Amino acid sequence: MSTSTERYTDRFEQYADRHPRVVDTILVLVLMACAIVGSGLTRPGAAPPQRGTTVLAVMGVACLALSAHRSHPRAVAVVNALCIVVVTALEYVLTPLLLAPVMTAMYWLTTHTGLKTARLYSVTTAASLMATSAVFDPTYASSPVPRSIGYCFWLLLPLGAGSMTRLRRAYLASVQARAEHAERTREEEARLRVTEERMRIARELHDVVAHHLALANAQAGTAAHFALTDPQRTKKILTALTGTTSSALRELKATLGLLRHDGGPDSASLEPAPGLARLPELVSTCASAGLTVTVTTTGRPRPLTAGADLAAFRIVQEALTNATKHAAADSAHVHLAYEELGLLITVTNDGPSRATDAAPAAPGQGFGIMGMRERARTVGGESRAGPLPEGGFEVSASLPLPPAREASSEAPDDQKGEQA
Repeated sequence: MSTSTERYTDRFEQYADRHPRVVDTILVLVLMACAIVGSGLTRPGAAPPQRGTTVLAVMGVACLALSAHRSHPRAVAVVNALCIVVVTALEYVLTPLLLAPVMTAMYWLTTHTGLKTARLYSVTTAASLMATSAVFDPTYASSPVPRSIGYCFWLLLPLGAGSMTRLRRAYLASVQARAEHAERTREEEARLRVTEERMRIARELHDVVAHHLALANAQAGTAAHFALTDPQRTKKILTALTGTTSSALRELKATLGLLRHDGGPDSASLEPAPGLARLPELVSTCASAGLTVTVTTTGRPRPLTAGADLAAFRIVQEALTNATKHAAADSAHVHLAYEELGLLITVTNDGPSRATDAAPAAPGQGFGIMGMRERARTVGGESRAGPLPEGGFEVSASLPLPPAREASSEAPDDQKGEQA
């Protein structure tokens, strides 16, 4: 029942907002009819009052003044209060029909200005009616308390209705504001997700393209160097170059396939993301480009999460790519330290740097180190890179590990990997 009432109330308010003049005109006519009927009522046993033009003119002014309630609510309330005082002085019985215009004025005063102002006007009007009745109405002295309570009740009743309307409008406004805020937040979150996805794809493409092209360039240069003096070695290097380009094409296909993958049953299956399990393949590829990589492992190896495993592989891959491109070194060392709460990755080379990777990069260049930092941060870790005091360059990264099981809490403290 209350829901139906609220629905009709909403429709009436919407119609009133669209056609305010029509609603005000109808209301003035209804209240004028109430005043005409109320002016003919009298007390039991008393002769009915003579309807004169004076009372009709006074009530007409009160009703017509209500049409200005939207722009001048206080003035409308004052005009209606004065009119009802004049009607009281003319010894008319103050029934709810005669009080309807002033009650309507108090209601709109409450909705437009607030309860505090409306209470002041209502109390002042009620006091004026009591004083006027005491002076001009000879029957007021016989029952002053009930008459005074009646005046206060009828004049304070619109304040409650007006307060409820204000609260309801404030509630609807807050609901609308929350809905608009949620919509804006949704749009901002969508834009943020799109930006993050673009950055992730950019990092993935950078790692794939930069690594394989750097290795391919190094292999091609080495093959050109040994083309005349060592044809057998040249053939071996060119064979490895074919594998490097094939691997680059496969990873690019997997990355671009991820963009087209919609999760449907007809979608092509995606290759698993690379991880530390492919580290021997990476070491072998670097060896074919002339960079000898040594891998050592300390602690008990534990499985990483999918995101951390991919980040670890890409960080090692990028560090070895930088060693191939920027360092005049023939060897690099990868150290994996499995600790209680994390995996510490260290990649070092002892060659002098041909182009400092640690220096701030110009816009559009040097995204490798920045990409390593971003990858580490996305899984809750951190990465650092910089030249060593004794020469060479070092990349270190700390990635979180999932908690180890109690059954495997006792593990060898030191396990050394074999040299690649």
